[in-house]
Amino acid sequence: MKRIAIATLVVGALTLSACSKNRLGDQYGANGASGDFVAGSPSDPRSPAYFQQTIGDRVLFAVDQSSINPEGIDLLTKQAAWLMENTAYTAVIEGHADEQGTREYNLALGARRASAVQNFLIERGVAPNRLQTVSYGKERPLEICSDELCYAKNRRAVTVLAAGAATS
Repeated sequence: MKRIAIATLVVGALTLSACSKNRLGDQYGANGASGDFVAGSPSDPRSPAYFQQTIGDRVLFAVDQSSINPEGIDLLTKQAAWLMENTAYTAVIEGHADEQGTREYNLALGARRASAVQNFLIERGVAPNRLQTVSYGKERPLEICSDELCYAKNRRAVTVLAAGAATS
């Protein structure tokens, strides 16, 4: 009797593990050699980690500019496609500036950068109610220094994902 119970448990466990294999990654071509990915990991094409690391979450801007350059267009086109496929996510687009200039000027510049990204994504089909903008101006630098290399990293718009339904 004990052997039958153990055999039943083993067969049940194997059956459940076979049923729980996630095959969603196959349609994205993002699977590893085993054909699986860990949900929520950078290899999961539906995860925010994948969006951030594979698609890219930030667009860089030139000095005093809010126009999107060719590299930004490529990245935002991929962001729009990902957002259209993954409608369970909303996004906040953060506008940032470098440390040069006044606080007020940089807040306005950050707002223009965030708006430029938002408008681009909307033009590519992302529902406006899924996107919000915020400007941090020069208040949240990635790097602090008096050097163009640092300044260039801080002139950006970052798309931050959040799970949840969009409000109208």
